[in-house]
Amino acid sequence: MNQGHPAARIGMSPETRRQMLQKLMWVGIWLAFMGAPVADLLDGHHATAATVFGWLGLVGFVSVYLALVLRHTARPLATTTVYGLLGFQAALAVSLSLALGSPWLVLFVYVSVSCGATLPMALASWAILASTATMTLIGVRVTHVGDVVPGLVIPALLGGFAMTGVRHLIRTSVELREARATVAQLAANEERLRMARDLHDLLGHSLSLITLKSELAGRMLPDHPDRAAQQVADIEQVSRQALVDVRAAVSGYRRATLPAELAGARTALSAAGIQADVPSDVPEGLPAAAEEVLAWVLREAATNVVRHSGARHCTVTVGERQTLDGRFLELRVQDDGKPRPGAPAPVAGNGLTGLAERLAKVSGALETDAGRKGFTLTARIPLPPEGAPGRDDAVLGP
Repeated sequence: MNQGHPAARIGMSPETRRQMLQKLMWVGIWLAFMGAPVADLLDGHHATAATVFGWLGLVGFVSVYLALVLRHTARPLATTTVYGLLGFQAALAVSLSLALGSPWLVLFVYVSVSCGATLPMALASWAILASTATMTLIGVRVTHVGDVVPGLVIPALLGGFAMTGVRHLIRTSVELREARATVAQLAANEERLRMARDLHDLLGHSLSLITLKSELAGRMLPDHPDRAAQQVADIEQVSRQALVDVRAAVSGYRRATLPAELAGARTALSAAGIQADVPSDVPEGLPAAAEEVLAWVLREAATNVVRHSGARHCTVTVGERQTLDGRFLELRVQDDGKPRPGAPAPVAGNGLTGLAERLAKVSGALETDAGRKGFTLTARIPLPPEGAPGRDDAVLGP
């Protein structure tokens, strides 16, 4: 479920009642053009049988329209079901228009939209033209041709072909989302393979050597205990070195980097439906300690925006800044949201308090500003003056 934004994303089935209502309102707003048939029925100039037929036909028509446009755009229906519903919808449009008059010709506009939303592109074009032509032929019989062409033919054509474009956009969005998921899965698989290769390279030789020396020590122990003791000492040395190598490798995997966290923040915000303005590059030559701390700050800040802010837009900036107190490396995360009622507050030690503690270790500071326009988090770490030696080691803890 999309936690950061309550609206269902394009091409996705609604997962909550609120998302369903939002999507129904977006699709149903175009039903306002049904005002002409409804007004025709309310005028009371039709016979009772015709009025009953009109109401039943109108309810059935709208139900089919919503089933085709509302559901099919998220979860495609079976081909036979689509053709059957379109045929039923077209039959209702023809019957109601011939039986009840010109106000019902507007139903053909919805037939065109349904064809554009459900049929393949090539077939949809012919279906839209056929629907418009049928509406024109019936319209010429029940009203003046000058009232049909500008008032209904143009909306039928525009609505139908516009819906083919919307459907293409939905299909492209779904394919893009699936491609991103595939890329993420491939990246995770590649990372697991890399870790497996590195661990094999680190431990394969050491474990083989430990096994060999253990066998030698076992054979030497009865007759040459002194030589066996030397083998055991070698085993201890190899084991310690292997442990050091593993710890160094794991530390390398776990070390947070600012470019990686910028990419991760951009992905997380976009996945949550939040418009993300995140830079792709970072200043060159950043001190390693400062970069790692800011990377952890960015990860926590982006997580808080997704979970707690209810924001629609988030901006991340990172760069050097000259102030009266000297040069600073500054990271700023600003969103336009407000905490949702009942949302859990960040836990001390893992949230803002934890970030302040990390920054304190590199003489940095954390500032927050919760205003009417959203929440802003700013992290600053002091940098050495321009031209000062040892820049990579200049950010020191207290």
